Amino acid sequence: MDSRVIRQKFLDFFKSRKHVQINPARLVSDDQTTLFTSSGMQQLIPYLMGKTHPEGIRLVNSQACFRAEDIEGVGDNRHTTFFEMLGNWSLGDYFKKEQIWWVYEFLTNVLGLDPNRLHVTVFEGDNLIPKDEETFSIWKDFGVPEDRIYFYGVKENWWSRSGSPDQMPVGEIGGTDSEIFFEFPQVEHDERFGEKCHPHCNCGRFMEIGNSVFIEYKKTGDSEFEKLPQKNVDFGGGLERLTAATNDNPDIFQTDLHKPITDAIVQVIGNPYEDEEEKKLMRIIADHLKASVFLIMDGVIPSNKLHGYVLRRLLRRAAIKMRNLSGRLDVSSFVSMIRIIRTQYNEIFEIDWEEGLPRVNKVITEELEKFQKTLDKGLKEIEKISEIDGKIAFDLYQTFGFPYEVTEELFRQKGQDIDKEQFKKEFEKHQELSRTASAGMFKGGLAGHSETEIKYHTVTHLLHQALRDVLGPEVFQKGSNINTERLRFDFSYDRKMTEEEIKKVEDLVNEKIEEDLVVERKFMSVKEAQKMNAIGLFGGKYDEEVSIYVIGSNHIYDVNAKDQRERSGYYSAEFCGGPHVEHTNVIGGIKITKEEAVSSGVRRIYAELV
Repeated sequence: MDSRVIRQKFLDFFKSRKHVQINPARLVSDDQTTLFTSSGMQQLIPYLMGKTHPEGIRLVNSQACFRAEDIEGVGDNRHTTFFEMLGNWSLGDYFKKEQIWWVYEFLTNVLGLDPNRLHVTVFEGDNLIPKDEETFSIWKDFGVPEDRIYFYGVKENWWSRSGSPDQMPVGEIGGTDSEIFFEFPQVEHDERFGEKCHPHCNCGRFMEIGNSVFIEYKKTGDSEFEKLPQKNVDFGGGLERLTAATNDNPDIFQTDLHKPITDAIVQVIGNPYEDEEEKKLMRIIADHLKASVFLIMDGVIPSNKLHGYVLRRLLRRAAIKMRNLSGRLDVSSFVSMIRIIRTQYNEIFEIDWEEGLPRVNKVITEELEKFQKTLDKGLKEIEKISEIDGKIAFDLYQTFGFPYEVTEELFRQKGQDIDKEQFKKEFEKHQELSRTASAGMFKGGLAGHSETEIKYHTVTHLLHQALRDVLGPEVFQKGSNINTERLRFDFSYDRKMTEEEIKKVEDLVNEKIEEDLVVERKFMSVKEAQKMNAIGLFGGKYDEEVSIYVIGSNHIYDVNAKDQRERSGYYSAEFCGGPHVEHTNVIGGIKITKEEAVSSGVRRIYAELV
């Protein structure tokens, strides 16, 4: 059974149980708290928190996902950065019993998986949340024996956006989850990963194929939780892993979703897919190239910042691995693989391949050709050096853009080890110098900022929060532009604002200006900023200490308040370096003059001081 059949069977199964199929979100996230869409749940957070979904209370879809944090983990039999997540949701409708039964029925009756090779995990409880005996009993009643039901702690079987229960801010929602693993008895346990094998062992014998999250708790105090009136279910199952399990093959890179790419790599290097070290490199190439294609199709181009930095890293890692396998970097071989990827996913997502494929070819070709020159220069320099330490490795990186992992790998082959800690210290020293220089430039630049522009800087924060209050928490800033005459503010939203909504936003901003709220700059850790729900790109690379501007802070703590802002007594909290007014009344007032579309899912507002 191939992936296309499995995908459709999943969608049909839940649609026959009154679920409505919803469109997937973009791979490049519109949510500015993260760079990419990493799960099907991501676009549904507002509805899991109580907002009414226009399609109803039972939903299903297939979502393309990307997880940059998994880059280093790619190479084994099951990890990827790009994958497809099959998901179903209940928004206050059915709960644990129905969800567990339907997933079990889909896996065993529809896909035909051997129930004796299914293992499940449930939450063991901690000092804040009790042991999930209910889920344990449900699995047991459905015929899963006790010796194949495992209890794990918060790291494995608890979900919230903020991590474990003790790390959650007051007002945050969360819940226990129950994972399903498929066992491949043909894979021998590797004792390097522990004496005994179990579902979360990393030897490759067990593969997680699905996870049901039961969102039923809300944090109400430092160590207090209450049950939600709306209990939700979120299920996610990786299509690549489900395909591997269905075909009883423990290597997802030998399913139809990756095998055509690895076969093409085999043709380039002239070696079979057999040697374990070579297989690891082939898997990295296949995954990284596929992820790069989809990122470029969604508008990302290689750069040294944010999304573009991740794309550049993927392409360079793929190029390095290909060079290690074949002894050269043949850009044309990558172009041929791009065509294979297009064939694999033709008509799966709403993608205009005819328009986008030439752009993908151009971006990847130009980036890899440029990187080839970087490699050539770096290799010539390395030939001149008898022994490389961490400082020299950093100099190669800084001067030629020569990746550390390439330097490390070349000298490992020569029997040398580079001090990675020394490299990191040099890198951190460079970062500190850059920050100091940037701070000096910024400080000098403030003197040239007019009083009007400084007022507009503060208005952007008020406007951002007012838009979120009126339109919903899915709104995030996408850009802004300020001059002495007006403010331009771009934000994520999927439709034209009504005149009434525009008036509400304008009135709310003016109300906060009239209240003469204090504007304070606070320095704190990223974790502290997350706990107070400060708006910012938590997916970005922030320093340990960050600058937050808080508007309206009066240091009142109210446990009965609805959200974090009310509890802590502030109106807006946002990552920013300034400059801002000291209190809002000096702004005077604003008038929104125009609202328009910028691009798909992005709107723009113009405003002026009055």
